[in-house]
Amino acid sequence: MNRVFDTIVLGLGGMGSAACFHLAARGRRVLGLDQFRPPHENGSSHGRSRVIRQAYYEDPAYVPLLLRAYQLWRELEHASGAQLLTLTGGLMLGTRESGVVAGSLRSAREHGLPHELLEARDIRRRFPQFAPDADTIALFEKNAGTVRPEDAVSAHLDLAARNGSELRFEEAVTAWKGSGAGVRVTTGRGEFEAGQLVIAAGPWLPSVLADLNLPLRVERQVQCWLEPAGGIADFLPDKFPIWIWETRDGAHPYGLPALDGAKGGVKIALHHGGKNSVCTPGTIDRAVSEEEIEIVRHCIAGHVPKLAGRCVCAATCMYTNTPDEHFLIGRHPRHPTVLIVSPCSGHGFKFCPVVGEIVADLVADGGTRHPIELFRPDRFRL
Repeated sequence: MNRVFDTIVLGLGGMGSAACFHLAARGRRVLGLDQFRPPHENGSSHGRSRVIRQAYYEDPAYVPLLLRAYQLWRELEHASGAQLLTLTGGLMLGTRESGVVAGSLRSAREHGLPHELLEARDIRRRFPQFAPDADTIALFEKNAGTVRPEDAVSAHLDLAARNGSELRFEEAVTAWKGSGAGVRVTTGRGEFEAGQLVIAAGPWLPSVLADLNLPLRVERQVQCWLEPAGGIADFLPDKFPIWIWETRDGAHPYGLPALDGAKGGVKIALHHGGKNSVCTPGTIDRAVSEEEIEIVRHCIAGHVPKLAGRCVCAATCMYTNTPDEHFLIGRHPRHPTVLIVSPCSGHGFKFCPVVGEIVADLVADGGTRHPIELFRPDRFRL
């Protein structure tokens, strides 16, 4: 068994799987380690569908990364044969002053992205599934849509293995040690050495990097798949766009079309919503209560009235939040051979392939052309 590698990747969810692929594609000897067998439902890289969009209300600085991510998603589809990206169009809804609408408009204008501004009457005419009040407007972008997270993780890992990565599943890392010359990683089955370590541990990051006392908060999230009253036809991908709505009370419900037809339901969730949300991977309650499902139903009842049918299924996942809700990508402050890669705060999955490319740049070349200053770990004065 090989014990020495160029790079070890700890965590093989969305970001770690992409990192393995891009590193291996550049000829690096890669070891990927995960305590589970990905894709799995224990972390943050699952849920059957994830939103992807370009007019990014969080910050215009993300847009160049998104444009590259779209290219890489298509390249991954071509190389793997999997259908991962479905463009449905997207609605960003709220008042004109809301962060979702104003921020999306700022990004669209700053980067010249195709978009339309729709008044309430236009929303009701073009998308009768929605019931906006008179003060609600929407930014519509045709290039928004969905990504299949489990299939994406599988595609990246399959291609990583095809390019020579050694992938070890159900093998938890118990310790790691960095030095100027490299790193040593210990698992329940042995020790491995490498020139560099990439830590893409998601909600396990606070424990893996406990010495840094990072200001992270792991948050339990609930996802529901609802059955529309009156049938599924108006909620299929060709008629129902992805959407995010900033409501007057500050909630952020969002939804995705019924990618899997009537049996799959329409996915609905509350961004940073739900009860008893603070958790760890060890303490998270993975059971979803009827009360929680009713909270979701109540939040969207006046906005998408037909989504009033039974809950087909529900699941939990975890966000790993930074105080400013921006990503963490950069070198460990005390171990320059260790790279921290934790796009987080619940909006990272759409960036997986470009983050994988960034990791390969940083590991192989020591720098990247992509704009990542916003994500420096040392902004938290570690």
